[in-house]
Amino acid sequence: MSKKKKAEKKLKEEPKADDEETLAPEETAEAEIPKEPSPEERLEEKELEIAELKNEMLRLRADTENIRRRLNKEKLDSIQYSNEKLIKEVIPIFDNLERALAAADANPDSLKQGVEMISKQFLALLQKEKVKPIPALGEKFDPNIHEVLSQIESDEHEENTVIEEYSRGYFLNDRVLIPARVVTSKKPAPHPDDEPKEEAEATA
Repeated sequence: MSKKKKAEKKLKEEPKADDEETLAPEETAEAEIPKEPSPEERLEEKELEIAELKNEMLRLRADTENIRRRLNKEKLDSIQYSNEKLIKEVIPIFDNLERALAAADANPDSLKQGVEMISKQFLALLQKEKVKPIPALGEKFDPNIHEVLSQIESDEHEENTVIEEYSRGYFLNDRVLIPARVVTSKKPAPHPDDEPKEEAEATA
């Protein structure tokens, strides 16, 4: 084949190649365009999202209710059985007291020893539970820890001094568990015979 014919053939083929190259990007662009969802599809999608949110809300509500019930039960149990440990320790002491009282033929000395033993058990229990007596007799009256039952005139004590302890008070740690019930002193009222001599002379 001559060179001239080859050149003509090449010129005829080139436009065809250009056409193919021009069409290829258009076909690719058409393939990449996403399809828009229809209104029905969008509505269905939103309904599914709402249904999922409702289910999640119901699960959270159920979990919250379960937690509330459990906390209420734990609170009730805590109130009902808060003294369980203390009562378990008191019962053996009470048993010893019943055994001492049941021994009708016991002599006074043995009965006294039994009561003293029970008293020591109670004292040990109180100390273990951080319970200690409130100082009262001979102390200055303190309304925070003492409860006055009456007052007695006294020359031997300063005014508002605790001179009698009707019942002992107790601290629980640093808080007053039971105030001490006491009798305090007060200044004696002036007696007519104690009137100063100067006043008596002036009257005369």
